Order: sequence, then structure tokens, then C-alpha cells
Amino acid sequence: MKKQFVAVTVVLLVLLSMTAFAAPNGIYDQQIQQAVSQKMHGTKQLQNVNSSVEDGIVTLTGTVDLYQDKLNAGKKAKKIANVSGVRNNIAVTSANVSDEQLEQKLAKRLAFDRVGYFDNTFNYLALEVQNGVVTLEGDMVYDTPKASALAVVAGTPGVKDVVDNVKVLPASFFDNSLRVKIARAIYRDPVLSKYAVDPVHPIRIVVENGHVTLYGSVNSTMDKNVAGIRAGAVPGSFSVENKLVVNKG
Repeated sequence: MKKQFVAVTVVLLVLLSMTAFAAPNGIYDQQIQQAVSQKMHGTKQLQNVNSSVEDGIVTLTGTVDLYQDKLNAGKKAKKIANVSGVRNNIAVTSANVSDEQLEQKLAKRLAFDRVGYFDNTFNYLALEVQNGVVTLEGDMVYDTPKASALAVVAGTPGVKDVVDNVKVLPASFFDNSLRVKIARAIYRDPVLSKYAVDPVHPIRIVVENGHVTLYGSVNSTMDKNVAGIRAGAVPGSFSVENKLVVNKG
């Protein structure tokens, strides 16, 4: 009898445990739905956003004017209690801008976004626009310039979506020291000093684990070659890949 009682107790405990783990988040769906609706309709930019909730997962649909508004809607929904996930299917329907115009506009805005050695000279960023989708690639010394660049893109009218392929380089005292030494070697050269005048269009020096890559544009093949020689002559640089582009005309 005692064994039967123990067995029944174990079975009940197992069933209760399974029920607890299997309890659907759906019991909060109505509460979540009301909270999401209040959040969306309480924000001017999100008036046209609709939502549905199933088992704690929020699906956002509708339209917004900026890609940044789409991101903000998703963040607001994620912060609501008992939300287990968010599907952000909001469409960005701002005024159509050609890919070429959008790319030129973004390139200019990003060039002037942050200026300085560690915010510009030592970072490299490339962009491509296709059907309103912006793809960003490059290498950043730390998180802040990357976040700033993404914010610039997200807040630009015409951007439908963003693909983030930007890498933040590993923190390294050795690499930081090498970056500064190479910058001095390049910009103190009488042939290359002119590229220090315009901080928006510098010779970009990307260093990762002692390996150096030069990006940007220069006026002549000689300038490109001299920059590569100066970078390679700095003690501690294991290799130099010269990707400088010579301006045509």
C-alpha cells in the first residue's frame, strides 16, 4: 500500500511539473495585446502599427515612415511584461528614393558623422544600397562609432532595412599603439601630409592583431605606394594590405 501511495505521488508530481512547464503563455495574451496597443497608439510615429499576440509572441504589422520607427516599435513591444518574443513585420513606407541618391546621401552623412583618429581614421565603413536595403560593412575600433553609424542609417528617409556586417575589432593595447605610429609615419611624410588636411577623407588605417589594411582614396599611384611603404616600415606591423584607390581625373 505504501509503495502504491509513493508511486501515485510521484506520478502526480511529474504531471504537475509537466503542466507547469507546458503552461501556455497564452494566458497573458489579452493583457499583452492591450499593453502593446497602448504603447503603439500612444506614440505619434507608430499610429499605423497593428499587433497580434499568440502564446506570448507579439507580431507587429502595419507601416511607419522611418526604419528607426520600426526598430523603436520592436523595442517597445519587447519591454512589455510576459512577452516571450516579437516578430517585427512592419513595412517602411517613406517617400521612395533611388538607390543611387540614397547611397550618396548616406555616404555624405556617415563621412561627417564622427571625425577624429579613433572615430574616423582608424575605422573603415563601406555601404551598398539595393532596393532600399542598406548593407554596411567594415571594421570599427570600438562600439560607439558603429552604433552611431547604424543610427544615422536607421534615421534616414528611404531606408527600408539594414544589414549590419560591421565588425568591432578586438581591444588591443598593441594594436592601438601601432595605429598611432602608422598614422604619424604616414601623415608626417611630406608627400602624404596633405591627406591630414581633410579629416573627413583620411587615409584609413585598420589594424587587427598587427595586420594593417589601408583604405581610402589618394591622388596618385605614387601616393598609394608611399603610404604602403611608410606603414610597412613601422616596427610591429606584421603585414600591410594596401587597398587605397587612386582617384581618376
